[in-house]
Amino acid sequence: MHNLAIALKQKKYTVTGSDDEIFEPSRSRLLAHDLLPDKEGWNPEAVDASVDAVILGMHARPDNPELKRARELGIKIFSYPEYLYEQTKHKKRIVIGGSHGKTTTTSMVMHVLQACNVKFDYMVGANIEGFDTMVRLSDDAEIAVFEGDEYLSSPIDSRPKFHHYLPDIALLTGIAWDHINVFPTFENYIHQFEIFVSLIKPKGTLIYFEEDKCLKRIADNVMGKVIVMPYRTPSYHIQNNKTILESDIGNMPLSVFGKHNLQNLAGAKLICTELGIPDRLFYEKIATFKGSSRRLEIIAENDEATVFYDFAHSPSKLKATTDAVKSQYPNRKLIAVMELHTFSSLKKEFLPEYHNAMAAADKSFVYFNPNTIAHKKLEPITEQQVEDAFGGDVRAYTNADELFEDLGKFEWKNANLLIMTSGNFSGKDIKIFGHELIRNL
Repeated sequence: MHNLAIALKQKKYTVTGSDDEIFEPSRSRLLAHDLLPDKEGWNPEAVDASVDAVILGMHARPDNPELKRARELGIKIFSYPEYLYEQTKHKKRIVIGGSHGKTTTTSMVMHVLQACNVKFDYMVGANIEGFDTMVRLSDDAEIAVFEGDEYLSSPIDSRPKFHHYLPDIALLTGIAWDHINVFPTFENYIHQFEIFVSLIKPKGTLIYFEEDKCLKRIADNVMGKVIVMPYRTPSYHIQNNKTILESDIGNMPLSVFGKHNLQNLAGAKLICTELGIPDRLFYEKIATFKGSSRRLEIIAENDEATVFYDFAHSPSKLKATTDAVKSQYPNRKLIAVMELHTFSSLKKEFLPEYHNAMAAADKSFVYFNPNTIAHKKLEPITEQQVEDAFGGDVRAYTNADELFEDLGKFEWKNANLLIMTSGNFSGKDIKIFGHELIRNL
């Protein structure tokens, strides 16, 4: 939301906002753009007839007093995705969705387009090198590239966000059950992607990962209604801890790695081809892509060890990320650490989905905070239940200090540490920990 506020101010709109709590980095960035509210909390008197529109954040409550005031005055209320569509409805929209890899695939497309001096609007769910904000809206760009999230649009709009975008070009990376609190069955979850595909504009294009059986079935059902373009895992090999893409124009060393990232790259290439980027130019530019924030981000390294920080939290993401690091560094010991933090991951019924998700690691640790479970009003789980669900050599912790103290005792020479979470291990500064770990070797 704060990125959207900045983007609209840069477009010369008058923007105001409110929140009951404003954290970093949002606070500093809003302050730098003179958008920080004078005080925290709700002020319905600030919502008056001079307001053209209200954009409602996902985490506002349905009984929010400012929302109530806007409704009383008949002010147009948009969800975040609705407003992105409103700003780009006359542009060619490219929407990248899927349970995993959508942020990285979107980032790859953005990286190549910017390197090729193509003007475009965008929305992406991570900070990317070379981009000041996660949202850009302009008057002159003819295309818009959006990450398509399947989560709910707003407290008063239960449609998935990506149902609002009506893409000209859509890409789906894969389907793996997530958001169990919203989509209680896998069939219901799949149906959201079927709806998304049905909303592609006439004569539009669906690009999809054909090794995913669910996507293959969805694509087969829309064949003839839209242009269907499948992609597969491209050929590659690993040499001296470096991934080499075997492309049509020769071998290309990459800065990213992992089979899942090679798949993301293959999808990004098809999008860029549809947008007129020649193959040689795509490969030349993608070779310089270093990834996006908290997607296998290297936070500290030396010749003997590397600390990775990743946003992975669902079973499929954990498996893909753990497999990638072990494949890239087969001769190094891998210690994998993840935090159960989302509603789905902390739900007792969902825990078995994590079975063997970190099997590629030499040793694995799982952390969860019982207070978070209580806050989400979920049934309590135990360390033993977590260990049984994950299987293998996994140890569970409910005390973050104890976990990180134990990690510091390991012999880290010729070893990698992979830290995965959508949270922060109850306030731990992961980057400082990683740097200290490497510095003490």
